[in-house]
Amino acid sequence: MIRWNNDYNHGAHPAVLQALSDTNNNSYGGYGLDEYCEAAALEIKKYLGGADADIHFMVGGTQVNFTVIAAALRPFESVISADGGHINSHETGAVENTGHKIHALKSVNGKITAEQIKAEAQIFCDSGTKEHITQPKLVYISFPTEFGTIYSKAELEAIRQVCDQYKLYLMVDGARMGYGLASPENDVTLADLARLADVFYIGGTKCGTLFGETVVIVNDDLKPNFRSYIKQNGGMLAKGWLLGLQFHTLFKDGLYFDITGQAMDGAMKIKKAFAEKGIPFYIDSPTNQQFPILTEGQKNKLAEKHIFEYQMKLEDGRHCVRFCTAWSTRPEDVDVLLADIAAL
Repeated sequence: MIRWNNDYNHGAHPAVLQALSDTNNNSYGGYGLDEYCEAAALEIKKYLGGADADIHFMVGGTQVNFTVIAAALRPFESVISADGGHINSHETGAVENTGHKIHALKSVNGKITAEQIKAEAQIFCDSGTKEHITQPKLVYISFPTEFGTIYSKAELEAIRQVCDQYKLYLMVDGARMGYGLASPENDVTLADLARLADVFYIGGTKCGTLFGETVVIVNDDLKPNFRSYIKQNGGMLAKGWLLGLQFHTLFKDGLYFDITGQAMDGAMKIKKAFAEKGIPFYIDSPTNQQFPILTEGQKNKLAEKHIFEYQMKLEDGRHCVRFCTAWSTRPEDVDVLLADIAAL
């Protein structure tokens, strides 16, 4: 069986495993205060357009999301998010567990607009009883979104303008950042994100590492005491060099961009194969997540060789499913799937 159900179903890129093996007998300082975390941060900063950023390494995306939000907000402040945003739909109330309300806005293709954010922020401004409601303070978006869609540079700039107008922080969840950057429709760079966001993260768990995410803090107001928040929220890895070493391996020669680009090549071939077969999509995704709509027979036939993620049953009886490519997707597996799609 060939797995397409997610983009984290393999261990790590061989270069990462080799680096871990080569350094296994060395000793390092703990808690991320080591030469590999420092070296990885320097390599990543080369892509940030000169931004004066603090860089931290954490284990997983949910951990990053609730720690950043807990560090950024006062108890009466809240978060604006798309209704399908990961913090709202996949994290078991982790943000609410820190004591912060989520204003979930109805998304279109997984995205929210500057106009929606402005309208939500204006509700608080217009309230005559501000002390009775939470104050939106942070906008959370994902790049790519849960539906594989991406924000254009113009959309991000419009959101930034609203955030500046209403004094809101902008946070970008980048669990699948590499696939968004590699999309043929993308016009956003890491330097753009460093210019437009207050804080964002670069995913490793789904993009070639065994585990780990890189948190990039650009806004000076969010930098002080962030390591204390990491520790208090259980996110400080004693063997922190394991994170730094992995990201150093991915970024020192651009491997991160090479392997996510290869995943995108496979995804676009799969997208083309479904389209040529006349199979529609639930959403037009330009990244590594593809959402074809299959009949019962088509779904069962592909399930004979392939494992994919079931999304929902539509009103007409057909099924929306998800196929994910990843850094680990083999070209020969893509070829098998293409042949099986053609044979439907």
